[in-house]
Amino acid sequence: MSDALLTVEELAERLKVPSSWIYQHTRCRKRDRLPHLKIGKYLRFEESAVRSWLERHRHEYQNLPVEPCDAR
Repeated sequence: MSDALLTVEELAERLKVPSSWIYQHTRCRKRDRLPHLKIGKYLRFEESAVRSWLERHRHEYQNLPVEPCDAR
C-alpha cells in the first residue's frame, strides 16, 4: 500500500480539529461524507482521499458557517 492510513486522532491532529468533528463528518448524511474505511470497529482514513475531499469542499468551508449534520 502506498497511501498511509490515518486514525481519527491522527487526522484530527493534521487538520487541527477536534476528534468529534471527524466523527461528525463520517456520519453526516446531509452532505458528502468524509471518506473513510471501516476496519472492524475502527475508522481509518486514506490521506489522498481526504485531501481530495478537502479540495472539493474548500470553498464551502472557507467563509460560510457550517450547519451541524443530522446524524440520525
